[in-house]
Formats: sequence, C-alpha cells, structure tokens
Amino acid sequence: MMILIRREVDMADVHRREHNALDDAVDDAVDHAGAVDAADGIVDVTREAADAGVDHARIEPFLAYLSANRGLSENTLKAYGADIASCLHILRLRGAGSLDEITVDDLRSWLADESRGHARSSMARKVVSIRRYFAWAYDHGDIRSDPAAALMIPKLPHTLPAVLNERQASDLMDRGERDADDDPRNPQDPQDYQHHNDHHDEMAERSVRGRDHAIAIRDAAVLELLYATGIRVAELVGADVDAIDAGHRTIMVNGKGNKQRVVPFGAPAARALRRWLDEGRPQLCTAASGRAVFLGARGGRLDQRVARQVVHAKAREAGVPDISPHALRHSAATHMLDGGADLREVQEMLGHASLSTTQRYTHVSIEGLKRRYRQAFPRA
Repeated sequence: MMILIRREVDMADVHRREHNALDDAVDDAVDHAGAVDAADGIVDVTREAADAGVDHARIEPFLAYLSANRGLSENTLKAYGADIASCLHILRLRGAGSLDEITVDDLRSWLADESRGHARSSMARKVVSIRRYFAWAYDHGDIRSDPAAALMIPKLPHTLPAVLNERQASDLMDRGERDADDDPRNPQDPQDYQHHNDHHDEMAERSVRGRDHAIAIRDAAVLELLYATGIRVAELVGADVDAIDAGHRTIMVNGKGNKQRVVPFGAPAARALRRWLDEGRPQLCTAASGRAVFLGARGGRLDQRVARQVVHAKAREAGVPDISPHALRHSAATHMLDGGADLREVQEMLGHASLSTTQRYTHVSIEGLKRRYRQAFPRA
C-alpha cells in the first residue's frame, strides 16, 4: 500500500514538472501577446477585482509571487490578474462560494465561454494564469486539491515570427546612426536663429536642440543594443550602468524570474553605447536618473512604451517593415543562427527557459534558405 501511495505521489510530481515546463514555454510564447492585450484595454486588476466582487487580497499575493519568481512585465501581470478576477467572479455567480468548491468542470465551462471571443494565444494565457493560481493556492494550503491541474493548454498555431532580413536590419541601424550624426545644435543656416532677438530665447532653443540630439543618440544606441543582443525591451530599460563591461563588450540583464545573464554585443553596438554614455546621457541626466543606462526626455529611466515607439518610428523612417522590439529580438536570433551560432548558445543569449522556444527560429532560417535556393535555382 505504501508503495502504491508513493508511486501516486511520484506521478503527481512528474505531472507537475511537465506542467511547469509547458507553462514556461507558453510564458515565452504569449508573454508579448498578453502585454499587448493589457495595453489595449484590460482594466487595472484592482478595479476589476473590486467590480467583480472578488477579494483582491486573494489575488495580490499571487501576482507578487509571479513578479518575484517569474519576472513578468507589469502589463502581463495585469492581464493574468484580470483573467483570475474574471474567472472567480463568473464562478461565484454560478454558486461557488469558495476556492475549495471550484471543480475542474467549473473551470472548463468558464474557459469554453471565454474561447468564443478570444484568440488561442489569449486562451493559452488564461489557462496558464488559472493553472498557476490554483497551483499556488494549493501549495500555500488555501485549497485541499488543485482543480486546475488537469487543464490542457490549447495548441498554439506554429506561426513563424516576423523578422527583418539582414539588409533591412542594416538599413534600420544606419537610419538610427544618421539621425544621431545630424546634430541640430549646429544648424547650417544662421538664419535659423534670426527670429530670436532675445539671448535667453536663443539659449533656451539651443538647450532644446541639445536635448533632441541626445535623444537621437539614445535611440541609435537602443536600436543597436536590441539587435546586437536580442534582449527583451524590459531587460533593456531595466539595465544599469554598472551592468556594462565595456572592455569585454557585455551587459548583464535581469530576465524572467530575476535570472541574471551576461550577453555579449559587437563593435557597432559598443560604439553607439559609448557615444550615448559619453555625449547623450549627460544631457538628459537628472537627480532622478539613478544608475539607469537609458533615460527618458525628463531624465527618469526610459519607459518601455517609449522604447517600443522608437523602434516603430525608426522602422518607418528607414523604409523597412514595421516591427516591434520583440520582432527585432526575433531578427537577431534568426541572423545569429544563419551565421552559424549554436542553438544552445542562442537559447542562453536570449534567456529562453525552453529550447523549444528557441527552435522556432530554426524554422525561420530554413524558410529563408528555401527562398534563396528557389532564387538561385528557378527550375528547382
């Protein structure tokens, strides 16, 4: 009897590890989609919980746990919290008075209703959020059994990530560099200042021009570092000056789950970063800057939304397909594999928890190889 009980416990541990591995992979696949959903209108989880009649104290510790152990973005945490609040609210209306009264059938019924208006990536996120929440509640003794353990993640479509080709990536980097080289503080036409009769107005104008030039230098460094390293935008804006080793051309970043990793970068990124630190950053630095590498126009740490806007704007100006920082990360991984990098090395560089996530880029590389083959051999 003891052997049978031990075997059941062992099997439960195996299933839990398998679920954790799958959830890690889905976190990588839908983290960006979840952040976009949240930015597009998912309400603040505190208000969502209050409106739903759900005690926020039951959700907040779980979100704090996710933030500390998974390193998810604020928007993704809001999306996860909104998923949980919505689920608990609906099940409460259906008669579930406590977490212990919720069954797997209740959860499946809720998911079935939600699936009518959401994409598979959003449904995968909902399953992961609910499964993680009930697993956390079980581990903390809030419930006697875990009803979400049997929930299955919907199969995500194997869509290839959008990437730039190497020529387009080069055009994007060149655009950022040209903007940084165009110093508006030294106009070619002296008539630019003719309308300024007051010395103080002229000095104020020069100050604005100096700030704009510093931002152009920053934007060039942002592009170069994102492409050279493939780091996430949250990792980029969260980096401190002390994390940069200029001699070895590496930067230490905090990834998901607060896992630190050291990522190398090449000479172009090193030049852009050094120029930003020497010329641009001092122009924007204030008492609020702290040790942040990248700063906003007012001197605080650069916001993720601004970094995303930079990539979109420069892509338009460079005449390349509109991409996000996440797509620039895809491009970096694809080009590294095209150049002969080992899959494990790319996984380590990108900070992927699962090798299967990194393997998506091999499919992109193969598709590019097929296109080049068809161009070289039209009769193939």
